[in-house]
Amino acid sequence: MPIILVVDDSPVDRLLTGRLLGKEKELDWVIEYAENGREALAFMKDVVPHVVVTDLMMPDMDGLELVANVRTEHPEVPIILMTGQGSETLALEALERGAASYVPKGQLADKLLDTVKQVLTVARADSRYQHLTECFLKSQLSVQLDNDLALICPLVDLLQKMLTDMRFCDATERVHLGIALEEALLNAFCHGSFTLPGDQVQQARSELSQGRVAPCVQERRSHPACQDRKIFVDVQISQQEARFVIRDQGPGFAPSAVPKRHDPKTLERGRGRGLVLMRHFMDEVTFNPAGNEVTLVKHRTKRMNEEG
Repeated sequence: MPIILVVDDSPVDRLLTGRLLGKEKELDWVIEYAENGREALAFMKDVVPHVVVTDLMMPDMDGLELVANVRTEHPEVPIILMTGQGSETLALEALERGAASYVPKGQLADKLLDTVKQVLTVARADSRYQHLTECFLKSQLSVQLDNDLALICPLVDLLQKMLTDMRFCDATERVHLGIALEEALLNAFCHGSFTLPGDQVQQARSELSQGRVAPCVQERRSHPACQDRKIFVDVQISQQEARFVIRDQGPGFAPSAVPKRHDPKTLERGRGRGLVLMRHFMDEVTFNPAGNEVTLVKHRTKRMNEEG
């Protein structure tokens, strides 16, 4: 039974967030609360939640300090930020320090539930596999995916397993990589294979988090222009870096339209969120000139090299 810890100094906002997370009774989540980062850390000494959802601007210990402390004391626990207008720069710093995702406060009703589901799914992959071997020097994988969104989650699970086998990263980084890869694959399917408009992309994401296929996706899958399109994924993981190349057969886009890595306005707008997460969780994110292929690179950290 997943435990979600909501951290916010405003009683009204805490209650609102808890209600949003508890509106689907079949999820059977346990919602716990803390008034600030210090109270959240005290709670986590007795009970370790599966996900922390926190405000950024709080007295005593704010969300940024909470992210840093959880990264040190409980690296397996992902943190989702609730960002208000004016806190965008601070939110970007929190992503750098280890936060797993974010939702603008003005979009909590539309995006919070799906974001928590996504982070929970990716984080749980950590416990689905045990360390099988520590002697691999290199792992490679090439995959051709049919235009089926249901293939994304098992592929991300498999890629996280490969990272675990290689002892490439710690628990926090593994969640980050899983989220970045899921976002890249969603972009390839929704914007590439299906060429969905922005409002339908959000619908497709929401339905996928429920294990369902959105009607707009069903329609595009059977469209003559889309039904035979494939997604190609090439993976190389070595002791030094992990490289993921994801290519779709869609019309592509202008790479110059991609938001910059440190652009706080992207958080405020709430659009391009997936690209923001990809750029923060990967060391390199590049697109080919046609805009239908993305290469994501993560370098193994100095600390993991020393531990390995």
